[in-house]
Amino acid sequence: MNELHLTSSVFIGHSMSGMIGCIASIKRPQLFSRLILVGASPWYINTGDYEGGLEGATIDNMITSIESDYENWTLSFVKLLVDNNDPLSIEHYLRCLKSMNPEFVVPLAKIVFCSDERETLEKVTTPCTIIQTTNDLVVPESVAYYMQKKIKGETTVEIVKADRHLPQLTAHLELVHVLGRVLGFEI
Repeated sequence: MNELHLTSSVFIGHSMSGMIGCIASIKRPQLFSRLILVGASPWYINTGDYEGGLEGATIDNMITSIESDYENWTLSFVKLLVDNNDPLSIEHYLRCLKSMNPEFVVPLAKIVFCSDERETLEKVTTPCTIIQTTNDLVVPESVAYYMQKKIKGETTVEIVKADRHLPQLTAHLELVHVLGRVLGFEI
């Protein structure tokens, strides 16, 4: 962004990238005019009165599966993230996962699923749009409203009628429509 002399940009981040955008907006707020957070979560683990979506034991089992049988883990993980009624999206995402080097997936999964960034939210002052699917098995709808409540900048929640965590694959037309409306142009 510095090299391109960008300021007041709209950042769109999916899942963990959404939280990366939040952190960047805290460090360099002048770079961002809006954050669009698609399926983002500050913490994926259920704790106390916070419903993050997954139990700690589920994450531990996932890490063990990645380490012991990467091939089978990719199949189960895809089914968690992509609507089972969408074979093309399943095939596409499965190819992406299988192309990754398994030795890098474990540390990445630990960072993504075990990082607690809930305190980050109260430092975000950039206006945000949180886009959430209706049936995300990884990030429940309650996370979107939790984030809306905690973020200090003006924040709205947009619901996309789609199953699972990847609306860009399984509900792309509705996602594009929401993005167009948020950005001020109709598609």
